[in-house]
Amino acid sequence: MSNFAKPENALKRAEELINVGQKQDALQSLHDLITSKRYRAWQKPLERIMFKYVELCVDLRKGRFAKDGLIQYRIICQQVNVSSLEEVIKHFMHLSTEKAEQARTQAQALEEALDVDDLEADKRPEDLMLSYVSGEKGKDRSDREVVTPWFKFLWETYRTVLEILRNNSKLEALYAMTAHRAFQFCKQYKRTTEFRRLCEIIRNHLANLNKYRDQRDRPDLSAPESLQLYLDTRFEQLKIATELELWQEAFRSVEDIHGLMCMVKKTPKASLMVVYYAKLTEIFWISASHLNHAYAWLKLFTLQKSFNKNLSQKDLQLIASSVVLAALSVAPYDQTRAASHLEFENEKERNLRMANLIGFNLEPKLDRGDVLSRSSLLSELVSKGVLSCATQEVKDLYHLLEHEFLPLNLAVKMQPLLSKISKVGGKLSSASSVPEVQLSQYVPALEKLGTLRLLQQVSQVYQTLKIECLSSMIPFYDFSVVEKIYVDAVKHNFIAMKVDHMKGVMLFGNLGLESDGLRDHLTNLAESLNEGRAMMYPPLKGASKLGEILPTLADTVDKEHKRLLARKSIIEKRKEEQERQLLEMEREEESRRLKLQKITEEAEQKRLASEYEQRKNQRILKEIEERELEEAQALLQEARSRKKGKKPLLEGEKVTKQSLMELALSEQLRERQEMEKKLLKLARTMDYLERAKREESAPLIEAAYQQRLVEERVLHERNQQLEVELSQQRHEGDLKEKNRLSRMLENKMSFQERVLHRRQSEYDRRTAEREEQISQMIQARKHEREAKRKKIFYVRSEEERLRKLHEEEEARKHEEAERKRKEEAERRAKLDEIAEKQRQRERELEEKERLRKEALLGRPAELPRPAEPRPVEPAVAAPVAAAAAAAAAAAPAPGKYVPRFRRGGAEPAAQTPPDLDRRASRPDDRPPPSSDRWRSDERKPPTFGGSKSSWSSSRVPSRGSER
Repeated sequence: MSNFAKPENALKRAEELINVGQKQDALQSLHDLITSKRYRAWQKPLERIMFKYVELCVDLRKGRFAKDGLIQYRIICQQVNVSSLEEVIKHFMHLSTEKAEQARTQAQALEEALDVDDLEADKRPEDLMLSYVSGEKGKDRSDREVVTPWFKFLWETYRTVLEILRNNSKLEALYAMTAHRAFQFCKQYKRTTEFRRLCEIIRNHLANLNKYRDQRDRPDLSAPESLQLYLDTRFEQLKIATELELWQEAFRSVEDIHGLMCMVKKTPKASLMVVYYAKLTEIFWISASHLNHAYAWLKLFTLQKSFNKNLSQKDLQLIASSVVLAALSVAPYDQTRAASHLEFENEKERNLRMANLIGFNLEPKLDRGDVLSRSSLLSELVSKGVLSCATQEVKDLYHLLEHEFLPLNLAVKMQPLLSKISKVGGKLSSASSVPEVQLSQYVPALEKLGTLRLLQQVSQVYQTLKIECLSSMIPFYDFSVVEKIYVDAVKHNFIAMKVDHMKGVMLFGNLGLESDGLRDHLTNLAESLNEGRAMMYPPLKGASKLGEILPTLADTVDKEHKRLLARKSIIEKRKEEQERQLLEMEREEESRRLKLQKITEEAEQKRLASEYEQRKNQRILKEIEERELEEAQALLQEARSRKKGKKPLLEGEKVTKQSLMELALSEQLRERQEMEKKLLKLARTMDYLERAKREESAPLIEAAYQQRLVEERVLHERNQQLEVELSQQRHEGDLKEKNRLSRMLENKMSFQERVLHRRQSEYDRRTAEREEQISQMIQARKHEREAKRKKIFYVRSEEERLRKLHEEEEARKHEEAERKRKEEAERRAKLDEIAEKQRQRERELEEKERLRKEALLGRPAELPRPAEPRPVEPAVAAPVAAAAAAAAAAAPAPGKYVPRFRRGGAEPAAQTPPDLDRRASRPDDRPPPSSDRWRSDERKPPTFGGSKSSWSSSRVPSRGSER
């Protein structure tokens, strides 16, 4: 792949290659440039390169290259300049169409050319031998060689453009235009297969658009412009399908349009809906679905009458006649009467689909005869006034077939009406969407209906009838056709009859085993016996006869229906999964193939790159020199041929390429000027001739105009006289009718008085009842309001009482808490005072004991140190105070000798508190010098609250227990 510094260099290189005839190499170089990752930003030279690129693709018929290049260019300019992509695609389609037309013109020219030596010979020997070998004609062979390749390329062009623009919201108009041009291509060249493929492609594009809703540039179908483009495309598809007589594809197009309308929940314009129903009438008529055809005609008539303001009375009458005849053409019996349950379900589902397409909403639980039926359609025509808009012949035919009882001459009276109806029809001037209406298409169906009505009426009058007599009563059918008609009617239980060919008679009514009485005699006997048994032994209320006979029938039918629906959904899912797997396999295979091909090409290019470039450059230079030499020689020869008879060239004159080109240009300019002079002279001559013709034709035109005025005046007077006579006749008839009805005036007045009196009494009675009811309602509402007020008062009083109780309880709790707090403070103060007194007393006792010991040991008495008061913890103050109180009670008076045995009884009770107090007051924790008891107690640390010190649990109360 060649690397270019600028895109313009690649374009110049491609033009050089084109000049030397190497278009394939030029296309490859431009393709490498477009697919390169180096040029991903859009710029103006890329648009010129794309124009040249698509021109080369069209010349070489390289559709694959064109698709790859357009996809890459779409990626480049999608977000920057999408209009450039639009211009390139339009240029691409224009070139493809132009080449196809040129090929077609060339093939026609080859066919029309007289390339023979002998004008008396029909064909050349070579053509005869070739036709014998190939079996083709000359035109077929030329089409296959010249036209078919270009048509294939044009079709591939349309497919490529549609694939590129399928999910681009900015180029929806171009997508719609391409689809329309593809439809016209299929219509112009009768390409039915390609049309089916095109419809499937567009259908898949819409399905993918709804399936993948998270795409960035996805078109929005809720926008009015997008919806209108899609609807126009589908309606064009429907028109082309009907013109090509592809009725199945036309029906699928109708379903596409209906699905699109259901998807966006919007109804198209009235003009499009007229086209929709007009095409539906054609589709249903071709498919012999006369009932749906008649309903489609009814919707079409309603639309034309409501929205077409330019509709004339004649056109409205013709459309109404078509609606009535279409309704009469429906068979008078149900053709699915004897079908199985499965067929009946399928028929009901099909009718539901058809009704949705036509625009009648059916409930799925209803039967077909409940809504879409011949009887309901005819009654609707009468109620909506369609019958009153039809022609007089159609009205007479309707009354003859539906209301008259003429078993002998029904067909005879029908025949002149049918002959008149068959001549009615033609183009509509004001309803362009319905171009032509022909009532003659309904004549065979009406003849069949008339035969059925005649057989039905004859069966009600006669029991036997000769075949010859019946054949004379039905003039428009042979007896063989009549026999087929009545066999189908007997099959669907419309009439009961049989034919005895040996006697030549027809038997009607209750005859032989065909009689209902004999055929169902056992059933009638069983029903009579069941009725008698029910009278003797009445069944329980609520019992179902069908439930007794077939208790599980409903469950079985429901299960079977659900199983069929589940099977249908499973089959559809399997189909979708299989299609998806096939598509994935194709994509993977294509990616592998492209990857392998790319690797091979890159290896080959690397191997041959250097020497190929050298050889190519040398060859290009050589070819350019040869081409310039040939052009100079050709210009020299042309100049010499033109100079014959004129000033010859000098022998010694130096002839160059530039001088020859200037000479050729001067000759062309001179010839152009001469041609313009000739054309000017010819235009002047034509002007004089046209002026002379108009001067001669002016008096003739005036005379024709005067004669036309005279004829129009005579015709107007004749019509005026006829209208006066008709008015007089109508006036006389109205007077007779007035005289006939004047006799009933008295009866009418008396009847009116009775009706008014009865209605007045009924009105008074109802007024009194209404007033009484209103007064009762007022009293009830008063009682209700009073009860409501009492209830509200009670609720509010109860809430106020509860609130006061709550406030009192809160105040009481607050006072109780305050009282407890004060009591606790007083108790603590008393305890602190008692503890202080106890400590003072202990100090005095210690001092006395010390003085006593010193006196015993003979030491001089020292002055006592005043003991510094130490703060006592609250937790220790209580037990210390209790111990001090006990010691004070057992201690002897000061200065009195106490024996040892008396001191021992009081020591155990008071030994622990002094120790506890001494430990708390001594900073160094040293025991007294002369006390074994204190030494033994020093080894064991004092415990508070344990099992070894009983006084902590019995004598010293804790603060929590005091509380």
